Amino acid sequence: MEPLTWTGSLSVLNPIFLGLWALLGVSVLAQIVTSFFGTEVDVVGDQLVVKKTPNALAGMAVKYSFIGAVLITLAYLVGGILIPGLEAKGIIGIMATRFLPVWIALAVTFALSITFKRKLGLYGKLFDSVVGMIGFAIVMFWVFTAIFGAMDFIVTHDPLSQISGLKNKVPGTAVPDGNDVYPYYLLGGDNLARDVFSRMVKGSWEVIKIAPFATLFAFMVGITLGLPAAYYGGKLDTILTFLANLILAFPVILLFYLLVTPEIVATGIPVYMAAVLFIFPIIFMVILINSRFYVQPAKRNIYLAFVLVIGLWLYAGIAWNADPFGIIEFPPNLLVVFVSVVFVNSPTVFRIVRGIALDIKTRDYVAAGQTRGEGPWYIMLWEILPNARGPLIVDFCLRIGYTTILLGTLGFFGLGLSPESPDWGSTINDGRKLLSIFPHPALAPALSLMSLVLGLNLLADGLREESLRD
Repeated sequence: MEPLTWTGSLSVLNPIFLGLWALLGVSVLAQIVTSFFGTEVDVVGDQLVVKKTPNALAGMAVKYSFIGAVLITLAYLVGGILIPGLEAKGIIGIMATRFLPVWIALAVTFALSITFKRKLGLYGKLFDSVVGMIGFAIVMFWVFTAIFGAMDFIVTHDPLSQISGLKNKVPGTAVPDGNDVYPYYLLGGDNLARDVFSRMVKGSWEVIKIAPFATLFAFMVGITLGLPAAYYGGKLDTILTFLANLILAFPVILLFYLLVTPEIVATGIPVYMAAVLFIFPIIFMVILINSRFYVQPAKRNIYLAFVLVIGLWLYAGIAWNADPFGIIEFPPNLLVVFVSVVFVNSPTVFRIVRGIALDIKTRDYVAAGQTRGEGPWYIMLWEILPNARGPLIVDFCLRIGYTTILLGTLGFFGLGLSPESPDWGSTINDGRKLLSIFPHPALAPALSLMSLVLGLNLLADGLREESLRD
């Protein structure tokens, strides 16, 4: 079989697509140059009217060329899904078809969110921000890709399988006859003859299953320590702040490198660190429930029993790999990476929470709560923390992006996850060895990593914008 082309039967749109991108580049450059000249205005009646200067014309060219490029991109995707036949679809069309479950999930998510956005609080207000919606769409694209990819709805090959003759082959290369698999390597083969497209999809699951949960654990540690440090002050604040600054004094990459090296792992230090760090979510939930339902002991005891049973079960499985039911299995290399992310991020979260709480605890409603006789933890968790949610939610999104980059860095250095793991960092590291000759094995995971981090930053910007209006 002949190799696939990128756009298949829609190649007639290629000259227009390339021309629009060329026009966009020229227009952006012209807009930058003409911005150094002043704006001309005319007086029409009692109003000032801006003349159509070269800068304004360049701005219009930027706008319409970008819209045109986006519309043709949509034509490639939609046309690729509707056109029958793999050769006619082309690489872009086939990939768009493989991602069909993701498109459907995104459409349903946006439809429901926009319909009920006035009832969804800050999340609903996100859909009033164009930047926030774009960021949310990019992030959820990779979340759904990870979920459906883990269920093998998107991948075309086993990410670890090798097919003879496909080493470093270009995108669209046909699989030799006699292999009972998908007929093409959509994004080519890597230096071990594995499918780059399938490894890119599977790699998203490796990132999604670590970065958000590790960041959430880090926030629970930082909140549990940061609130009392700010509220009580004194020696407690001094000691905790000193410890946070001590950890932050180490360069992040060096600290990661030390924690994941085999010599440190062999000492058992990461396991003991996990035993300490992973107890904080249980402490956080116990204090949260106890402070909220202190005057309702029957309801409080039921909730506490549920949290302790589930929490200690998860704690035994994650921290000690000792789940009595054998359901939770946390590989040692994954535990090391998880602990490293939590340990590095917790001090920064602690300082952010402490700084915000120092400001909020001086507010009148905190003094009113103290006057009513509310307990310190109730005030911290149910008066101070909710009023700090805006900056913390924004930082949470940004920190997931930082964590994603750190995971990619670890994978690039060959640390943490197993060498055959399809995570994006490891895949980039594998592809960089022949980057000047065969760029495609490294390019796909690099663009994926970049797009996810970009989406998280745009999402954080949208949330920040809406939280300021709250």
